[in-house]
Amino acid sequence: MGIWLSRMLSYFGDREARILVLGLDNAGKTTILYRLQVGEVVSTIPTIGFNVETVTYKNIKFQVWDLGGQTSIRPYWRCYYPNTQAIIYVVDSSDVERIGISRDEFHAILAEEELRDALLLVYANKQDLPGALSEAQVAEALGLHDIRGRPWAIYKTSAIKGVGLFEGLDWLSSNLQK
Repeated sequence: MGIWLSRMLSYFGDREARILVLGLDNAGKTTILYRLQVGEVVSTIPTIGFNVETVTYKNIKFQVWDLGGQTSIRPYWRCYYPNTQAIIYVVDSSDVERIGISRDEFHAILAEEELRDALLLVYANKQDLPGALSEAQVAEALGLHDIRGRPWAIYKTSAIKGVGLFEGLDWLSSNLQK
């Protein structure tokens, strides 16, 4: 009886997915997390360690882990890789000087065996700032079009204005249900 009931709930109730939000420091990861969760911009400080919140969207409970992006913290990202269904990689589109570092970190994530089945969602964030790279320029800089054998998408976003964030969650929701 219990197994039958849990199967029925899995068809009609909320699914759960573990999501890691990764990217260099100051990319806007924490601002995005709280924009998705509470619907507004909250004052943030640099993340030392992680923030974890649940974001429910379209019958999926996203357990969202926002990991700090400072150089000294990035080696610890791998501690959070097990059981991850999707990665949201956040790029500060206005930080042209560090796009190469962002690419290197992104490709290091792609090489991780524990993340080989994880969906990839890239947020080209801070599109509202002058001099920001376009969505196509960020995709080119990260080498997204070279990725084979795994679903990925890129969305231009502004965490401050709330633009593009839910379109990315729509993509994640539909691909996680496949």
